[in-house]
This record gives sequence, C-alpha cells and structure tokens, in this order.
Amino acid sequence: MKWQRFLSIPIFAVFLLMGFVYYVTLFVSIEDWVGLRSSDGSFHASVFSFLAFYSLFSFFVCVLTDPGRVPSSYVPDVEDRELSDQEFRRNVKHQRKCEICSTYKPQRCHHCRTCRRCVLRMDHHCQWINNCVGYWNYKAFFILVFFATVASIYSMVIFIACVLQKDWKVWGQSHLKLFYVVCGTPVLGLSMILGSLLCWHIYLMANNMTTIEYYGGVRARWLARKSGQGYRHPFNLGVYRNVTSVLGPNMLKWFLPAAVGHLKDGSSFRIAHDTRQIT
Repeated sequence: MKWQRFLSIPIFAVFLLMGFVYYVTLFVSIEDWVGLRSSDGSFHASVFSFLAFYSLFSFFVCVLTDPGRVPSSYVPDVEDRELSDQEFRRNVKHQRKCEICSTYKPQRCHHCRTCRRCVLRMDHHCQWINNCVGYWNYKAFFILVFFATVASIYSMVIFIACVLQKDWKVWGQSHLKLFYVVCGTPVLGLSMILGSLLCWHIYLMANNMTTIEYYGGVRARWLARKSGQGYRHPFNLGVYRNVTSVLGPNMLKWFLPAAVGHLKDGSSFRIAHDTRQIT
C-alpha cells in the first residue's frame, strides 16, 4: 500500500526536522524577536505556517504519487506498421530494452533498482520521500523543494533578526549562546542545502533535463567535442516550453502539486526543432 512508504527512517527524520524548524521559528525566534501575540509576530507566524504546511502537503503528494509505470501494452513504434511479424520483431529488437524487466521501455525511462521496476522520465530515487522522482510526481517534488527552500530562508532571516536584536551583554550566558547555536545551525544548514537543490532543479527544468540525463549528457558532450561535433540535449525546447512541460501551461496552476492534467502518458516526448514524437 502507498501509505506504507511512510514507514521509513528517512521520512521520520524529515518529519522530526520539519517539526524542529517549526518549533524554533515560532516559539524561539519569533517569540524572542517580536512576540507571538504581537501583530508582527502573528503575521510572521501565519506566513511561515502557510509555507511549512504547504511544504508538508507537497511532501505527501510526492510520497503517495506513483512516479510512472511503463504500460504493460507498450511496444516501440516502427516506421512501417504493415511489416510482417518477423520483420516487426527484427525492427524493434534494437529498441531500448530493460535487461532486468525484460520489457521494452520508452525514451527517458530508466530502471530503479530500489523500486525494482522501470520508471517513466526518471530523475532519481529519493530516500527522503521513499519513492522515485519521475514523470508523475516531478512537479510535486519541485514545488516541495521550492516551498521548503522559501520556508527555510524565511526562518533563517527571522532567526538572524532575533539574534541581532538581543542584548548579549545581558543575555550573554554561555548556556544561552549554546542554545541558539543548536537552534540556528540546522536552520542555516537546511537553507543552504535546499537552496542549492532548488537552483539545481531550476537549471534542470529550464533545460528539460533529468538528473540522469544531465550526467549522460556530460559524457555525450565530451564524445561530441572529441569528434569535432557539437552536442545539444535533444529534449530542450526552450526555457518557456521546458517549464510549461513540467508545471503546465496555466500559470495559475503552477504551484498546485496535484495539477498534472497537462501530462500525457509519459511514453513520448517532443524533440527540439522537430514536430515528431520520440518513443
């Protein structure tokens, strides 16, 4: 069952970390800075609570959404559908075939050894959501990283403001300083880690790449330069089309993690400078 995915130590660790950051932000940083009961404190608490709970919602969508299975009826397209059975088999035997699943798989599809199956447009397997990041949940994953990053940076700014306004001549006891170090270190570290991850996936989305395709492209680019040729990622359609292929054409639904009605079956993708579909 999908809910069994939550029975994972990394997921428990995520919940603990989110709860810790939420507690520190509201009941340490905001309380010591302006007070939770003040108008400013209520405003900052409300904004941070929205960011935190929207991150949590996106996290649930990532965990519970199947990243994409190859249809059992999937067969690679061939140019001539009127070929005999023998000719057809000869034509498709060179198509991409999973050596583990022993089935044909679409382009951009890869086998996950952790999930023990092929995943459509697989980006990577993420232990923190106990699930693969693939065709159907990549949007939710990106939104999760985006809102978690914004929430972490917001928490970091509040924490810094709280520290700067304290009179350390009065509150400068060593145990209090240690308390703030313990509270602030995870917040600062999380902001940097999530910020780097967000920048990475913005780059991937802008170029219509997955993490797997990026590292495959590094080798392809090296081989192309070695032979005196150029290389371009075949699925790069331009920044706007690349973004809308993930988030959707309706900007009002860009930050709705479950709004994936614009996605098709995940077995074919448009190639750059071409109107054909590749499978």
